[in-house]
Amino acid sequence: MKTIRIGNGQGFWGDNVDAPVELLRGGPIDYIGMDYLAEVTLSIMMRQKLKDPRLGYATDFIGFIRRVLREAKERNVRILANAGGLNPRACRAKIFEVARELGVSGVRVGVVEGDDLFPRLRDLVEAGHPMKNMDTGEPLAPVVDRVMSANAYLGARPVVEALRQGAQIVLCGRITDTALALAPMIHEFGWGEEDWNHLAAGTIAGHVIECGAQCTGGNFSRWWEVPDLWNVGYPVVEARADGTFTVTKHPGTGGMVTLDTVAEQLLYEMGDPAGYITPDVIADFTSIRLAQEGKDRVAVSGIVGRPRTPFLKVSASYLAGYKGSGQITISGPRAIAKAQLAAEVVWKRLERAGVTFAGEHRSTELVGTGVCLPGVLGAADEPPEVVLRLGVRDPDPKKVERFGQEIAPLITAGPPGVTGFAGGRPKPQEVMAYWPALLDRQEVESRIEVTVEEA
Repeated sequence: MKTIRIGNGQGFWGDNVDAPVELLRGGPIDYIGMDYLAEVTLSIMMRQKLKDPRLGYATDFIGFIRRVLREAKERNVRILANAGGLNPRACRAKIFEVARELGVSGVRVGVVEGDDLFPRLRDLVEAGHPMKNMDTGEPLAPVVDRVMSANAYLGARPVVEALRQGAQIVLCGRITDTALALAPMIHEFGWGEEDWNHLAAGTIAGHVIECGAQCTGGNFSRWWEVPDLWNVGYPVVEARADGTFTVTKHPGTGGMVTLDTVAEQLLYEMGDPAGYITPDVIADFTSIRLAQEGKDRVAVSGIVGRPRTPFLKVSASYLAGYKGSGQITISGPRAIAKAQLAAEVVWKRLERAGVTFAGEHRSTELVGTGVCLPGVLGAADEPPEVVLRLGVRDPDPKKVERFGQEIAPLITAGPPGVTGFAGGRPKPQEVMAYWPALLDRQEVESRIEVTVEEA
């Protein structure tokens, strides 16, 4: 049975820059997926694009392309990425610029658009699409003027069309993470739009590898069992037309692929395990069957899918005020008591200055005393030092700025043992809040354009 090999070399924007290069060079591979977009990433890209219309995409992707373009073209390895963000055309232009610099001709790049709803957002609301917050039920209208980005999650089909048109590199904005693996399977195996079980299998394959090394030993609960984590191999799926697949990694790399590492990743970002909803299909994770078929090889089979919903999920972000945070290290005897006193000093001095914050809009954390897992860790011996971290949030940036002026005075006008203050006064930063919503899929139309550049 025909087998294709699909790897994932990037789990988020900021992941290991060498991982996709090693994935390309470490063994046989047909497709490499590159996932750059978390929910907040698009709002960051929007701010970049507003400052410079040539930006708005994952610039790290260009560095990867520069390192591998010639080799990928010679070996016919196709690269799929949502690195296009809010400006896939600008990203494509940069790729063509790199191709010309390297003297690599005939590079075909596909651009998938249609996910960016920001220019149409007010019109959609006025046309009767409330886009209620999926968590709170509130309509979008009251905050629409503060929205910074709004993108519908597209599925695999537009990526498949770009592949059909011969694209070696496919640049997307907000498509589902799983589509980066599902699209090659649809393209290679000819799965239909209602072939629900196979589409669910491809979706789950994408889910397993979407976070890169999280299924090969990264972030694994029994971390001490993972060999050579410094050299962890990023995952490869060996996919077959019947919907079965094997999760593995290149030989000679660190990490491991076991029932446990794969099972832990299956639970990642999981809601209803019997109804994992994507634009392409609803996948039933309870139908999955795993089997260890050899060292660093886990076979996956038995997957069942159901028809897709009439909606697409929209991921929007909006300005929800300002925040500021600062920290100092407090050392010596009675470090905890001194840190508590230092926090009290800051809050009381701010109150004297007429600057107050609601209890839920200010935080006091003593890092080193169990603050990361409150109520879980037992009492420990008195630590020799703690990190005091203070934070505030408010609609008024001037109040946040005033808060930032109270950290440094603790050095000489607070308890003894203060150190570790660096970076200057904390400055107000925008708070970008997440707004998940649903929109009739008929309101979203994807666009595909494949172009070729001769060096």
